[in-house]
Amino acid sequence: MGQKVHPYGLRLGINKTWKSKWYVDPKDYANTLHEDLQIRHAVLNSAEGKSADISDVEIIRQPQRVTIMVHTARPGVIIGSKGANIEKLGKDLQKFTSQKINIKIKEIKKPEVDAQIIALNVAKQLKGRAAFRRVLKMAMQNAMRAGAQGIKIKISGRLGGAEMARAQLVKEGRTPLHTLRANIDYGFSRAETTYGAIGVKVWVFNGEVYGNEQKDDAGLLVKKQRESRPSRSN
Repeated sequence: MGQKVHPYGLRLGINKTWKSKWYVDPKDYANTLHEDLQIRHAVLNSAEGKSADISDVEIIRQPQRVTIMVHTARPGVIIGSKGANIEKLGKDLQKFTSQKINIKIKEIKKPEVDAQIIALNVAKQLKGRAAFRRVLKMAMQNAMRAGAQGIKIKISGRLGGAEMARAQLVKEGRTPLHTLRANIDYGFSRAETTYGAIGVKVWVFNGEVYGNEQKDDAGLLVKKQRESRPSRSN
């Protein structure tokens, strides 16, 4: 009972891929892993990163170079005027590795359906003491309007400054977490308020990802069978 599985980790190799892509000698594995964690933490907590709505940080390692792919809804904030911010970020990240760092920015076209960005925005509004029910309703409506097939948001903590902590769950559409082919996007953020921390979890269902085994529509199958039958000659 109550066993929770991370929606991303469950689907690795099915319709999700690894966020760190590299292969090293087993002796160097722990050091490389910690280097990745430090790089991610530095990107997300940098002055530019905090205000840029960063959804994800991918790290790809080649023998002489580390490529950091930053997925963001506001690429202009990270790049800065004439690339000043991205140069500064590159210098800061160079402290963590001896290899050359190459930063690439990838813009998120539809931030309304990105779970991590939704979680960050909800947390930001909760920190600004906005009414939590209205914040959740607006986030759900925006996601459904932008094309999500389902969304679920759970917040927990001292909601509205209440004396006792509690959890609030809202959902719209469908979010089939047990379906492996379902493209579930998951995001988490924390709102550090004056009366305590409020956790925000977001699940967004963006449809099912089929491989070669895509099921044909029943009506189309019947039509195909009719077309493939030889016509009777009089």
